[in-house]
Amino acid sequence: MKTALVVFDSVYGNTERVARALAKGMEDGGVEVECVRINALEFGRVGKFDLLCVGAPTQAFGVYRPVKEFLERLKNAEGLAGKKGFAFDTKIKGWWTGSAAKGIEKRLRGLGLTIVKPYVSAIVKGKEGPLEEGAEETFRQLGTELAKTL
Repeated sequence: MKTALVVFDSVYGNTERVARALAKGMEDGGVEVECVRINALEFGRVGKFDLLCVGAPTQAFGVYRPVKEFLERLKNAEGLAGKKGFAFDTKIKGWWTGSAAKGIEKRLRGLGLTIVKPYVSAIVKGKEGPLEEGAEETFRQLGTELAKTL
């Protein structure tokens, strides 16, 4: 069975909600999935998965610091060569907001992962949310699509 790891951090719970919806969609697509917050991850297990999905809230126009530090640590991780990757984020709607997912995707590619689908953002209304209507369903469907890439 193909496996996926969805790693995220979340400030107000919005990124966690879309991460769990993404994981659910992959499970529905027949993939064995672990969905875990970055600070609860057993780092040595990262290379054991076929697909690594990384998500974060967009802060200061880019990648949220704990996720940036996690991605930096991945440079020393074993078993990432030949694996697949996907990046996602949550952000306020607007051209000026930047994107954590864009930076995450760039770093995943730099680690040698094959990006299976361009990064996707979930829009939050205001600083703390809530998510735009339909965001969780969109990410569940996205998870089902990602499952087909494995």
